[in-house]
Amino acid sequence: MVALNEDRSFADDLLEGADAIAAFLYGDKTKRRKVYHLAAINGLPTFNLGALVCARKSTLLDWVKAQEARGMKP
Repeated sequence: MVALNEDRSFADDLLEGADAIAAFLYGDKTKRRKVYHLAAINGLPTFNLGALVCARKSTLLDWVKAQEARGMKP
């Protein structure tokens, strides 16, 4: 069984909907179409809960770091 504080940290880490993901990544919820595009083309780590696209903040930050590392060539 998951402890209550672990449940809360998951809930705090969860972004529900393309608007929330766009606001987190771009600071602008109107860029929701970019979220769908990145998920389809570039492997943005999202998942569905029913019809709602979701993502974890921590996973998105790890993905961005990996993208940065790929872009830094010696």
